Amino acid sequence: MLTTQSFFNLADFPCRDLFSEDDYVWTPLNNLKEYLDNYNYPSYDSQLIKDGIPLREHVVIHEGKAVPAHNCEIIFGNTTKNELQINNNGRRLEGATVIMAGAVLTGNRISLGEGVLIECGAMIKSPAVIGDCCEVRQGAYLRGYVLTGKRCVLGHTTEIKHSIFLNDAKAGHFAYLGDSILGNNTNLGAGTKFANLRFLPGNLTLFHNGKRIDTGRRKFGAILGDDAQTGCNSVTNPGTIFGKGAILMPNATARAGYHSEKSILR
Repeated sequence: MLTTQSFFNLADFPCRDLFSEDDYVWTPLNNLKEYLDNYNYPSYDSQLIKDGIPLREHVVIHEGKAVPAHNCEIIFGNTTKNELQINNNGRRLEGATVIMAGAVLTGNRISLGEGVLIECGAMIKSPAVIGDCCEVRQGAYLRGYVLTGKRCVLGHTTEIKHSIFLNDAKAGHFAYLGDSILGNNTNLGAGTKFANLRFLPGNLTLFHNGKRIDTGRRKFGAILGDDAQTGCNSVTNPGTIFGKGAILMPNATARAGYHSEKSILR
């Protein structure tokens, strides 16, 4: 029951080779570091994106090359609906990505998909893989080892480290995610916090169906199955797992362990 196939539909996830359907659902977190360390990152071959220095102007990435945006018309439509448009001399640059002035990228192990928007003030530390039509909002802090699928939102003043977003996962406002996985079409209410480190030493263990399971992880935030949601200002204890469609109500705290599909936690 705690296997990957019970929580996620991976048919359209670009990095589904990180997952195995019969493994425990948290196993991808154990493998994420090695997976991203060996990922084939693009080289944008530009002096416009300086390591650790805020961009002085908007930059457009198109067909693997970074170019200044001052000759482009940018239409800031809904990024996750592929409505970000970049035109150059009347020609639409299909699949182009925009990194806005003031964003900071560190390291050379960053992959940005097509139609991505990185807003002013966002900070992305290597390694990171951001999928097509994702939006990294103002003030977002990606601390490394972040992997997303398509059409995700990494939100305003949201801090994310060593975590995975499947397609259409959204953490839009004031959230903290550490060592966590968001399933397809999940949504975090503003102010959601995933605690990821117990006060007690040692690996986090779960009890399920009368069996004690060692996760192999000292740090373990939360895992949300497809279509699960959290309300505003909610908190999860380390090692919290939500089945598909589960809901954590606003201002509530979820205990560690497994919560079944479509359960409602108050």
